[in-house]
Amino acid sequence: MKSASASLDDIDRLILATLQDQGRITNVELARLAGLTAPPCLRRVRALEDDGAIESYHAKLDPRTLGYGITVFAMVSLKSQAEDDLRAFEDHVATLPLVRECHMLNGEIDFILKIVARDLQHFQGFLTSGLTTIPNVESVKTSLTIRTSKSLPGVPVDIDT
Repeated sequence: MKSASASLDDIDRLILATLQDQGRITNVELARLAGLTAPPCLRRVRALEDDGAIESYHAKLDPRTLGYGITVFAMVSLKSQAEDDLRAFEDHVATLPLVRECHMLNGEIDFILKIVARDLQHFQGFLTSGLTTIPNVESVKTSLTIRTSKSLPGVPVDIDT
């Protein structure tokens, strides 16, 4: 894996930004945008994949179209913060499909989870039988998303931005 973004040149950054925004672009079109021919462009993409700069490719799906009408953020506090207990919680949460993101935090809250559910009743069932019953969970505080005004996948390719 590349140790720093400084090892990326302008063409690498253009390729990354384009793929992040247009994951289905053809290599021929990507090469044209990057000012390359197709073979060297593909070599650069493969190198970026091998170096870990590109982790995966995926489609961004509309949760509502798939029946997930609500998004909830859950702030979870654990009884123990021993490393084995933290990992056990993370491992358990990784098996829960409704939990889309899990982030360990510093401060009073140990984890914040992004959860999708069909509706409030569906979420309540998940909360009471799926989340609060996890071993070592001390408390769960939730906030229902009212509106999402910004949701960008990925990261800025230009670190100076």
